[in-house]
Amino acid sequence: MSGHSKWATTKHKKAGIDAKRGKLFAKLVKNIEVAARTGGGDPTGNPTLFDAIQKAKKTSVPNDNIDRAVKRGAGLEAGGVDYQSITYEGYAAGGVAVLIECLTDNKNRSAMEVRTAMTRNGGSMADPGSVSYLFSRKGVIVVPQAGTTEDDVLMAVLDAGAEEVRDLDDTFEVVCEPTDLVAVRTALQESGIEYDSADAGFVPSVQVELDEDTAGKVFRLIDALEDCDDVQNVYANYEVSDEVMEKIDA
Repeated sequence: MSGHSKWATTKHKKAGIDAKRGKLFAKLVKNIEVAARTGGGDPTGNPTLFDAIQKAKKTSVPNDNIDRAVKRGAGLEAGGVDYQSITYEGYAAGGVAVLIECLTDNKNRSAMEVRTAMTRNGGSMADPGSVSYLFSRKGVIVVPQAGTTEDDVLMAVLDAGAEEVRDLDDTFEVVCEPTDLVAVRTALQESGIEYDSADAGFVPSVQVELDEDTAGKVFRLIDALEDCDDVQNVYANYEVSDEVMEKIDA
């Protein structure tokens, strides 16, 4: 979720099959290890672990890698790392607010990586709290559109606490309170609707409309940040029209 445009979701999928595949796998495995360490190694009793495993499987992470990450996190296999979660804040071109979530075993390295990516790509770091108020913590479930209609999804999730369903061309995005994430995801499962991922993430409350030039700069910065080993997620409050996106793609 690199901001809210139809491009963001598509790009996230393509990340699984492009040159960043190995890096993406490593981040998904890290998520599993942290979830197992925090809530135990049994996915039936640890919804965060269940969702982390689901996301990894949907992105074709090998089962061996998943199993070993669960064991490391649960302390059943040597080599586990005690990762810490840190969030950095900053600005991209056009005044776009950026939230950067990291999982790291070395805060100094993370800070330097993030700062370097920001300054080299036209961004700037911001003080804690200066942009985070522009985002709300939400549960976000991504549902592929193939064989499913928006009405199908709405009917399945409305009584479970979903706030809205967004049509992003090839996927639907179901937004809810983080506390309702398991209930909404379970409602989809019980209705026989496949989903790609279910995560607690940040959704912008205010969005900045970008022109072609500024959008290109913002995308380059997000790419550089996502390329950092310690960065797990990047959220930004931009919006890009289909017309601008077509120009950039061309």
